[in-house]
Amino acid sequence: MKHRSQLLMTLLVSVLLLVGTQGMAKKEMSLLDMYKIMQGMKWVDLTHAFDKNIPHWKGFTGTYDTNLLYHYDPGVGSDGYGFLVHQYTHVGQWGTHVDPPNHFVKGLRSLSDIPVTEMLLPLVVFDVHEKVAKNPDYMITMDDVKAWEKKYGPVPEGSFCAMRTDWSKRWPSMEKMQNKDENGVAHYPGWSMEVLKYLYETRKIMANGHEPTDTDPGFKTTKDNYEGEYYVLAQDKYQIELLTNLDQLPEYGGLVVASWPKALHGSGFPARVFAIVPNK
Repeated sequence: MKHRSQLLMTLLVSVLLLVGTQGMAKKEMSLLDMYKIMQGMKWVDLTHAFDKNIPHWKGFTGTYDTNLLYHYDPGVGSDGYGFLVHQYTHVGQWGTHVDPPNHFVKGLRSLSDIPVTEMLLPLVVFDVHEKVAKNPDYMITMDDVKAWEKKYGPVPEGSFCAMRTDWSKRWPSMEKMQNKDENGVAHYPGWSMEVLKYLYETRKIMANGHEPTDTDPGFKTTKDNYEGEYYVLAQDKYQIELLTNLDQLPEYGGLVVASWPKALHGSGFPARVFAIVPNK
């Protein structure tokens, strides 16, 4: 209940900050009032549409298929007609997706264990895309985080921290996303352990997200080093991978919604993620 109250308060404060003194004129603001105000904000879809031919983790092969079971017309679907029904076969970590704690750590929370109170969060965006353009192996540093905090104050407790690299602009090319050299070493940006530990242990954030296929940079994952991802999930927290449109977000002042199907004991699933930000 404490977290739910904090979340609603964060939402209320965020909306009031967005609307300014006009919103303060009302003595009371209902959830419907807040919804109407938020409808006038900028809504940004942070989710890639997926099919068979999309970038994915290097270890997944033959992971996607679509069968047409029912079609509007007779003789088209395998099982009947009169309406449209597809059967989808894919791994949990497909497209923009959620990694719950049990993806890496036995005994920790699964998809069905994560409450909805952890799906609507204050949004923090660390913009390092210019540094990544110069160095695809770039790992976000404490200097980047401290520069953000110098501008906006401490990273809010319970927030969702996204790292903007503009790597999603390489979508849907698997080759460009992996960015391998002549020796087969991948080169794409990632989180540093120092920053992850600071955010989760000192700032006590709720979740993190990024545009590449992995938490860790490509030169590490090439050697099957996933220490950053393991660390995040070992905190019993979730993360979102393969985000997009982070270039449309402010560094501070927005809200993020991250949701997914409630697969019982699930270890990952495609997610639908979007942000609500000021119209500025």
